[in-house]
Amino acid sequence: MIDLHMHTLHSDGELIPAELVRRAKLVGYRAMALTDHVDQSNLETVLSSLKAAAQALTRGFGIMVLAGVEITHVPPKQIPGLIRKAREEGAEVVVVHGETPVEPVARGTNRAAIAGGADILAHPGLITLAEARQARRQGVALEITSRPGHCLTNGHVAKAALQAGCALVINSDAHAARDIYSRDLIKKVAAGAGLSPAKLDFCKRNALEICRRVRG
Repeated sequence: MIDLHMHTLHSDGELIPAELVRRAKLVGYRAMALTDHVDQSNLETVLSSLKAAAQALTRGFGIMVLAGVEITHVPPKQIPGLIRKAREEGAEVVVVHGETPVEPVARGTNRAAIAGGADILAHPGLITLAEARQARRQGVALEITSRPGHCLTNGHVAKAALQAGCALVINSDAHAARDIYSRDLIKKVAAGAGLSPAKLDFCKRNALEICRRVRG
């Protein structure tokens, strides 16, 4: 299993990186990304800590741990520049907090994240087909999530992504131990979004491709 959207105590998660990674390892994860919430105020500090943790825990637990960020509630015009800044600071996975229906995310965030070339647009809500097509051209993956609230538009996101031909990934958006997903939960989330077992395999391959782009 691969999960490229997870949170620790470095933002609003409940666990330190070591415990999150250990618990994920025990349920069968092969790769994961630590992607705590950032904006202009904390990107460098958070990413520095996560890079150190990712390196140590990859060696210590034998699981690929990537250091990333989730750019969250940033004004849309500033998102592309912050994506570039995150990459310059060594982020291996850049996620942008999309226009979920359960938070007051600024309109235009989805489009800015895609234009900026994020790796993953998280829980993009009622994303348009035009935006999904642009995501395909930009190589941005759209996220199906098991996170309560954010998951309300999973079916819409899946339909738009498949119609546009862009990549889909399934992530937990974990904030606590109880959020770490099992193989059974992944299957249920995929089925709930209208994805067949073959499309679930497609999501898994997309996540693996992101990992390969980073680590080879």
